[in-house]
Amino acid sequence: MAARRDGLDELDRKVLHLIRERPRTGLLEIARLLGVARGTVQARLDRMVADGVITDFGPNLSPRALGYPVQAFTTLEVEQITRPDISAALTAIPEVLEAHIVTGPGDVWCRIAGRDHEHIQQVIDQTLAIPGVRRSSTVITLSTVVAHRVQPLADAPRAADRRSP
Repeated sequence: MAARRDGLDELDRKVLHLIRERPRTGLLEIARLLGVARGTVQARLDRMVADGVITDFGPNLSPRALGYPVQAFTTLEVEQITRPDISAALTAIPEVLEAHIVTGPGDVWCRIAGRDHEHIQQVIDQTLAIPGVRRSSTVITLSTVVAHRVQPLADAPRAADRRSP
């Protein structure tokens, strides 16, 4: 495997765009569309996986389509010493979509999904039952303005690349 490179070049970005826009397209077709050899595309993908740029190839799932149309963000205040146990307990709750240890107000921010507002309350109650969780504060999402995305970061010039010579 080639040495880890810092950043992406134009071909990397084109490969990423194609596999995001057309996830069921084979490598041979991607290579044809980009005008490069199939082995080149495979090597680029392998390197981006090894470097941690590409984290999975799975489908993105819609909580709404799975029957969980309500989403909320809840902030948990926790006893710091219990964070590892709290992390494990949060992982065991399927409705917890994400959890992040944060600075500032609160200690752990969670994105949760529910069938309705009552279900969101049940999920919050589950989190409050975790030993070490002191209290929570929750906001319900009304709509998504910008969905989770990473591709714009891959497309943006890095700070070092923006500096004038």
